[in-house]
Amino acid sequence: MPPNCRTLRPAQLTPWLAAVAWLAAAAASCPADASETPPADSAPVLPDPAELERQGAVIGEVFIYPENIFNLEDPEENKGLYRLANKLHIRTRPGVIRQQLLFKSGDLYSERLLSESERILRSTRYLYDASIRPVAWRDGVVDVAVTTRDVWTLNPGLSFSRSGGENSAGVEIEEFNFLGTGTNLSIGRTSDVDRDSTLLEYKDQHLFSTWVKMEATYADNSDGSVLALDIGRPFYALDTRWAAGASLVDDEHIEPLYDLGKVVDEFSSHQKFASVAWGWSRGLENGWVRRWRIGATYDENEFGAAPGSVSASLVPENRKLVYPWLGFELVQDSFGKYNNHDQIGRTEDFYLGSRFGAQIGYADKAYGADRSALILSAKASHGSGTSDDATLLLSSAVTTRVENGELRNAVLDGAARYYVKQSDRRLFFTTLEASVGRALDLDTQILLGGDNGLRGYPLRYQGGDARALLTVEQRYFTNWYPFRLFRVGAAAFFDVGRTWGETPVNTPSLGLLKDVGVGLRFGNSRSGLGNIIHVDLAFPLDGDSSIDDVQLLIETKERF
Repeated sequence: MPPNCRTLRPAQLTPWLAAVAWLAAAAASCPADASETPPADSAPVLPDPAELERQGAVIGEVFIYPENIFNLEDPEENKGLYRLANKLHIRTRPGVIRQQLLFKSGDLYSERLLSESERILRSTRYLYDASIRPVAWRDGVVDVAVTTRDVWTLNPGLSFSRSGGENSAGVEIEEFNFLGTGTNLSIGRTSDVDRDSTLLEYKDQHLFSTWVKMEATYADNSDGSVLALDIGRPFYALDTRWAAGASLVDDEHIEPLYDLGKVVDEFSSHQKFASVAWGWSRGLENGWVRRWRIGATYDENEFGAAPGSVSASLVPENRKLVYPWLGFELVQDSFGKYNNHDQIGRTEDFYLGSRFGAQIGYADKAYGADRSALILSAKASHGSGTSDDATLLLSSAVTTRVENGELRNAVLDGAARYYVKQSDRRLFFTTLEASVGRALDLDTQILLGGDNGLRGYPLRYQGGDARALLTVEQRYFTNWYPFRLFRVGAAAFFDVGRTWGETPVNTPSLGLLKDVGVGLRFGNSRSGLGNIIHVDLAFPLDGDSSIDDVQLLIETKERF
C-alpha cells in the first residue's frame, strides 16, 4: 500500500486484555489437549548440513509439527488457564505452514533453503518461532522436521496507547489467523489525535494457497474515508524469478499542520492512486540477487481549504503525476540469527548484507499528467557484525521530482543502528536518524517530537526542512516471566534532537532538545497483538514553558 494511504490505528495493548479474558474463563481446570510433539531424532548421528549437501542428499519426508500456544509438557504451563487457551485457539493448519516452505520431498537438500524458510515463517504475526532441521538420514535420503509455535491471534476488542502527550483508543475485533489459515480479518472503531475511524480490513498473504497476497481496506473516518486494494505476487524468496502486482487507493482526509505540538492550520487532501508492476530476476547467483521491475503509476492529489481553517493560502498545489517507470534492485544473501537485541527471548533475523534499489519514472502531459517531471527514488542498506559482539545496521533513502531542471519535494533519510552485546542480559544500543528536505511540498512535513523518538516532548513538536535525532539506550533483559505470558526488560535512555530551517507554519528551531528517561519493556511471548509493550517515563531538559515536566508513554512497538 502506498505510504500516503492512511488508516491510522492506535497501538494495541490487547495482550493484557487477552490474559484477563483467559483468567476469567479459567475458573475450573480443563483437560489437556493431545498436542503433537516432534519425535526424537530417529538416527543417532546425522551428517552436518555441509556433508548432506556434499553427498547430494535428497529430502524425504517433511514432517510438520504446529505447536499450540502453551507447551503442556512443561509443568509450569500445564495448568487450567493455559489448557483452556490452547483449547480455544485454533492451531495453524499444517498445510498453511507447508505452503510457505521453499523445499519439498524429492528436492536436493539445501541448508540455505531451510534457513530462508525459517525466516519466512518467523516473519508471520501468528507464529512465535520456527525451527527446521534434519531428523533422519538413510540411503542418501534425509527427513526434515518443521516445528512452529503459535501465538494468541484474537484481539478481544479494546486498545489504548499514549505518546507525545496524546491518547489513542479503540474498540475492535481482529483475528489474524482465521481458522488457522493465516488470514487476517478485522473490524473496529478507533480514535486518535488525527481522526475517529471505523475500519474493515482483510489480508491474505497466500491467496488460494499460492504466493499471491491480497489486502483490502475500507475506513470511514471523521475527516473522510480510505478505500484501498493491493494484490500481487512479490519476490517472496531470494531465488524467486518473477513478481507482479497492482494497487488502488482512494484516500480523503484532513491534513493538519503542526507547530510546538499544536495544530496551527489544516487543509483537505484527496489522493487517487493506482499502480501496476511486473518484475523479473535470474534468481540467486553467487550470493547476489538482481531484480528488474517495470510499471506504471497514476498519482493524483487534490487539495483545498479545510472547514474552519485559518488561512486559505496554506493549501498545497494540486498534483497529477502519470508515469511509466523502471526499477532495479540488488540484494546480497547474508543474514544472522540474534537474541535479546530488539526482542526479548525470541529469535531475531538481522539482515547483514548490502542492498540497493532505485527507480526512475517520467511524467508527461502526453500521459495525462499536469506537468513534465522525472520521478526518482533510491534506497540502500548495509549490515555487519555478529550476534556475540557488535552489530551496525545502516540505511538510507531518497525521493524527489525534477521539474524544469530543479529538485522538487526532495527528501533524504538516513539511519544508523549500533548494538554492543555486553552479556546475555545487557545490551548497549544507540541510533542516529536524520532527514533533509529541499523545496518541499506543503503536504510533506519534517517533524520531530514524542511520536517519533523524542520521548520527553509533545508529538510533532518541532518542524523544519531538516531534523536529526540521537538516542543512547542501556537495555536490560531479565529472567522474569510473569504468568508465562510476558518476558520483562528495562531501559534507561537519553534522546537529543533538533530541527533546522523554516516552513510556512513553524516557529524557528529551539535548538537542541534533550530528554532522559527510564522504561519497562514487556515482550509478548504468547500473543501476536504487538511484539513489545513500552511503558516509559521521559523527562524533558529543554523546550518552552508549556510542556509538562514528565511524559508518560504507553505504546506497542515492533522493537525494544
